Amino acid sequence: MTIRSHFPAQAQADLLGGSGIEATPLHRLFFALLPDAAPQARLAQAAIALKARHPDLHARWVNPARYHATLHFLGDHVLLRQDVVDAAMAAAGGLHVAPFEWVLHEAASFQGRQPPCILRSARVPEPLQRLWQNLRRGLVLAGQGRHVARSFTPHVTVAYSQGVRLGVTPIEPVAWRVERFALVHSVVGQADYRVLAEWPLQGD
Repeated sequence: MTIRSHFPAQAQADLLGGSGIEATPLHRLFFALLPDAAPQARLAQAAIALKARHPDLHARWVNPARYHATLHFLGDHVLLRQDVVDAAMAAAGGLHVAPFEWVLHEAASFQGRQPPCILRSARVPEPLQRLWQNLRRGLVLAGQGRHVARSFTPHVTVAYSQGVRLGVTPIEPVAWRVERFALVHSVVGQADYRVLAEWPLQGD
């Protein structure tokens, strides 16, 4: 399944500015939250407003079709590893977390040669933290402990700066009703993601 953007083409062009990513043959696997049409559009509007407020940022803006919040990164591989896919599927099965609201209300930057510009919340919603922890536990039990991170800073990357870091900046709050999570495959440097599987959030 290819994730297609629900955001208008002109707004995508306003963000992208014609820049691209050099292709590599690496296959990337990760668990992620994927926004539906409405939150994707709100995230893109927040990115457009951020771009207008910071014309000196000189950033490469992410296509809204690629917006996501990574839960767990499962590594870059020369080939699509079926053993890693099977372990991830096993880890995700049987998780019970109810749908929840996540409100992103500030922008900031991480460190790096091309610092990612991100949208985030000051506090992690308890259900989101629990989803991350339960999925992490499942991955460790499935033999994927070498990949999983020990901490979690949920965010959506909207741009990669050309060296300038963005200070913490308030944005118009973006409400995102999170109702599912997915196992995603991408080839680094290619435009599309493939959803290998997704699971609806549901309480006990």
